[in-house]
Amino acid sequence: MDTPISWIKEYVPDLPVNIVGQNGTTKDETDKKHDSNVAMLRDFVDRITLSGSHVESSVLRNDNLRNLYIGKIVESIAHPTKNRCLICQIDIGRDKPVQIGAGTDNVQVGDYVLALVSDECEAMVPFDMDHKTLKQIPVNGGKKIKPQPFGKDEDGNDIMSYGMLCALIEVVEDSQVKNFPLDDPEDEDGIYVIPKDWVEKQGMKPGDDAAELLGLTDASVEYEITSNRVDCFSIIGMAREAAATFGCDFVMPDNSVKGTGGDVNDYASVEVLDSDLCPRYCARVVTDVRIAPSPMWLQDRLRSRGIRPINNIVDITNYVMEEYGQPMHAFDLDDIAGHKIVVKRAEDGEKFGIIDNEEESEEEKAVVLDRDVLMICDGERSIGIAGIKGGENSKIKDGSDSERATTSILFEAACFDGTNIRLSSRRLNLATDSAAKFVKGLDPNLAIEAINRACHLIEELDCGKVVDGVIDVYPNPVQEKVLPFEPDKMNGLLGLQVSEDEMLDIFRRLELRYNEADKTLTIPTFRQDLGCMADLAEEVARFYGYDRIPATLPTVNAGIGGVSHREEINRLVRAVSEENGFSQCYCYSFESPKVFDKLLLPEDHPAREAIRISNPLGEDFSIMRTLPLNGLLSSLSTNYNRRNKNVRLYELGKVYLPKALPLTELPDEKERLVLGMYGDCDFFTLKGVVEEILGKLNFGKDCQYKPTQEITYLHPGRQAIITKGNLRVGYVGQLHPEAALNYGCKGEIYIAEIDMEVAAMLSRFNIKYSGIAKFPASTRDLALVCDRSKYVGDIERVIRKNAGKILESLEIFDVYEGEQVGEGKKSVAYSLTFRSKDHTLKDDEINPAIDKVLTALSKEGIEIRG
Repeated sequence: MDTPISWIKEYVPDLPVNIVGQNGTTKDETDKKHDSNVAMLRDFVDRITLSGSHVESSVLRNDNLRNLYIGKIVESIAHPTKNRCLICQIDIGRDKPVQIGAGTDNVQVGDYVLALVSDECEAMVPFDMDHKTLKQIPVNGGKKIKPQPFGKDEDGNDIMSYGMLCALIEVVEDSQVKNFPLDDPEDEDGIYVIPKDWVEKQGMKPGDDAAELLGLTDASVEYEITSNRVDCFSIIGMAREAAATFGCDFVMPDNSVKGTGGDVNDYASVEVLDSDLCPRYCARVVTDVRIAPSPMWLQDRLRSRGIRPINNIVDITNYVMEEYGQPMHAFDLDDIAGHKIVVKRAEDGEKFGIIDNEEESEEEKAVVLDRDVLMICDGERSIGIAGIKGGENSKIKDGSDSERATTSILFEAACFDGTNIRLSSRRLNLATDSAAKFVKGLDPNLAIEAINRACHLIEELDCGKVVDGVIDVYPNPVQEKVLPFEPDKMNGLLGLQVSEDEMLDIFRRLELRYNEADKTLTIPTFRQDLGCMADLAEEVARFYGYDRIPATLPTVNAGIGGVSHREEINRLVRAVSEENGFSQCYCYSFESPKVFDKLLLPEDHPAREAIRISNPLGEDFSIMRTLPLNGLLSSLSTNYNRRNKNVRLYELGKVYLPKALPLTELPDEKERLVLGMYGDCDFFTLKGVVEEILGKLNFGKDCQYKPTQEITYLHPGRQAIITKGNLRVGYVGQLHPEAALNYGCKGEIYIAEIDMEVAAMLSRFNIKYSGIAKFPASTRDLALVCDRSKYVGDIERVIRKNAGKILESLEIFDVYEGEQVGEGKKSVAYSLTFRSKDHTLKDDEINPAIDKVLTALSKEGIEIRG
């Protein structure tokens, strides 16, 4: 939000910022004025920033315009040796004219010009004799303007020039040039001839500061406005902030309307058919309209906001939009069929001609609508796109180009649904200032104030007669919120001791009304961001002064901070993964449907049921991922092709599983841990990492690793699913060689996936310290013979189940296959460690446990090796 200081001062007259013209009779006087302007602007920026209005930038608009005067040509002769050049005598209010050479001959005696003039002190100015633009050359470090030769006379003597005559484009921004009066728009980069009546209407004369004439004796402050402060997207909103910050009185602009009689309902009517998209619609009628240029003060205000003046009616709507933040529109009443306004949705496929470049044909100016676009219609047709653009068929006409001049207008000030305006503006590719205001969500109570302000300006500028009364369709008025005044709670939250009187003074400055009997505060509707005690406390803090809040250490367990159980688990998983040499990677949630083919998924695989993005960046980012592998495998492939030998990566991310397609509700977002590695590793290396992770979560001992062939993107002989009871925790295995080739890898890649939702549910951290064992352990070795197809994990489970509580640990130390154990058999050797916490174990305690284990193993076809 870019706000001129001079406009803010219209509503805060006592604001201690007064930017003045910088040109003086001496260099010292010029520098003194400049330094004063800089100091005032810096103080304003510092204080307004500390009160919570973040300043992006600030600039003195006349900072680069020192020694730029209004000059009047009193004498002009052709240069004796240069074609199309003049030697001019310029009156700049001094004892005698200043001689300046002109590089063009488009000026004559009596013309007012922009004269950049040297003085005896050789003031530092943004000047370059090669005619570089002023705005491109900084004041500090710029070249000194001083007398320089401007060619020679017929006798060979130098003709001195004591300055330069400027083009408008050298003084103001390129985009602003057409906002100023131009006799010849095609010659905007030649010497600027100032319209005589413009100078005289402003009561100025030769020698006055040209920056004041151009409306550049001002400062501009650009704010970064947060989305919740809709009221600050207006000049009045920022004026309120400035008044509250500096403790000055805020003066609302006059929006009183005298009227000229009659009843507005006799001239027009309004019907709102879609009140969900238009909660309020206000209209007023003006007759005997006189279209003319706006007064200079109004044009200067619009130029300061980068808006080109057009005519008094259009300029008033733009002025009120910037002033109040409420977009407005003016319709030619005689073009409204039946003098009736109907607010309703458009028809699908309807074409509508918008106000745009006059050189375009009607067809080129037409946009195609659909039912989701809200329209302003009359009794027969559409005449405007609500909140976005007016129609060509009802625009204000000034009588030029053989058009009938507008004599009666209907002013519109309404509140439209911001979401609908945003979506419609985007679909129609129509980005307008009006739409930008509405999408932020305006206060419906602002509409009546804005339309009355516009009618007040109509009367003030004497450009029409305002009919009495307002058409106001407002079925569900927005009510002011009432919040309890709780000073103790606010002080407790802020860590301050602000008195009640000081708090109430801050709220008074913010226009909040205090009810002493009920101890409540009534919040005006334009402050939509204030909804609870914490919001009120924030207002106290920012106007009391963030810089005045003392630094304090937080108390222990102050009720804030800490991490959730889920985050503790995630941190532990990251730590274990990184301790095992894995590096974390972050991958896109959007991916290509081609991923499913690369992973060898069958056509009917559930993972193919993915959510499609409605506006994807491209085919490669067109669906939400249902498997977490693609990003990790792509990163492993990149490392493989860059010849990195041993790579270990992991990702802790989400997959998006729709409950139904097409979507009827939000999908399930499931978190997955996926690990991938290649190089110096094998299946058991990765299985060990998974076991360590699950062990740290304190449920790994009970997990089973069941060989399977169901996962198509894993090697059919090297994959296992991880389960605990009936719950599936994840899987571990080698990537299918064909899938690896699809990712450009020829070696073996091992991957594992853990369902973090299940892991979080199973994890336990209630581990109790049992102390160091005081009694010795006793070890027994068992050499067992079983079928080759028997899994050692199954054998271990039988041993643990039957050995009893005295079994401290179990470790496999040998696996053997050969003639000694028979064909189809294998020998597995275990070391069992037994220990008691309260005594030394004896053989008669250990032997029964061993016998129970052997009996259970025998039932499984596992015998002791002879």
